Amino acid sequence: MRNRLFIVAAGIAACSSGSRQESARVADSAASAPAAGAPAAAAPAAPSELAYVTNEDSRELSVVDVGTNAVIGTIEVGTRPRGLRATRDGRTVFVALSGSPKCPPSMPDAECEKLQADKSKDGVAVVDAAARRVERILPAGSDPENFDISADGTKLFVSNEDAGTASIVDIASGKITSTVKVGREPEGVGVQPDGNAAWVTGETDHNVTILDTKTGKVLGAVEVGKRPRGIAFTPDGARAYVTCEVDGTVWVIDTKARKSLATLPMPPGSKPMGVAAAPDGKRVYVSTGRGGNVIAIDVATNAIAGTVAVGQRPWGIALTPDGRKLYSANGPSNDVTLVDTETLKVIARIPVGRAPWGVAIAPAPAGRPTT
Repeated sequence: MRNRLFIVAAGIAACSSGSRQESARVADSAASAPAAGAPAAAAPAAPSELAYVTNEDSRELSVVDVGTNAVIGTIEVGTRPRGLRATRDGRTVFVALSGSPKCPPSMPDAECEKLQADKSKDGVAVVDAAARRVERILPAGSDPENFDISADGTKLFVSNEDAGTASIVDIASGKITSTVKVGREPEGVGVQPDGNAAWVTGETDHNVTILDTKTGKVLGAVEVGKRPRGIAFTPDGARAYVTCEVDGTVWVIDTKARKSLATLPMPPGSKPMGVAAAPDGKRVYVSTGRGGNVIAIDVATNAIAGTVAVGQRPWGIALTPDGRKLYSANGPSNDVTLVDTETLKVIARIPVGRAPWGVAIAPAPAGRPTT
């Protein structure tokens, strides 16, 4: 009988304890729930700036929120996306596509020549940034690698690497209006800040060809170091900085006189590739490929102001409009490194697609993505 009474009492106690626990849970829930009529939690802020990254091997663009450094989208664009540019309003992103086979430096020339090209895949993709989809593909000559947009936003100046030419493309009509002979194996393209000339680096001829943006005619050429890759202008347009991979140098060119002002040797092991000028014109940043660094150059003295290790074989680089952040695309490690330009310290490493090649920063377009 005592056992029965004990069991009954224990059961009552357990039920009482369970009731108290349940009451506590209800009370906690009520306390954590918003009061009637209280405003709902604020939705995450929409991004104000985006970084677009071309992933050469995975055929896509990664879309990175500059505010959070999170990848917020991926856009399929086509074969071997490399060079890219965004319009000033951020509504359109142009991406160079190539059907030519990828031949890394480690591949012998004889093996590369056996690979088949598919010229039907050459072109420049026109990406609707708000919808995150390709609207159309512009013809852009053979093996387009890099390009720039004219100052008025109506033309593209495209380097055709395997043809030794530059194609001038009318964006509205989607037609090539002119094809111009430039230095062999052209790669880097930059339009002067005043919009009057486009400069095209020739890797094999070790020069930079200058084109009149209105007529498409060749205005002249400037000899530089071995295997020039990228080109960037100071905001006032007075100087151009050209990276030369094989020499391990950066050449400074007087754009008005069209002659070299200085040759800047980079640290041992550097293979200068990408280049970007700060918006305030005080620094120029250079990625060093297999050197693994980004180097800051003081424009006033042309001296190295600092170096930061960013990752494996950094190539394309881009700066935010305020100049405070730099993004580098690191191909072999499939990521992008974010650098604080004031401290030259790495802030973040952001995984993206396979073999990231180039980066462009643009305002986030209005509207919601549909894909």
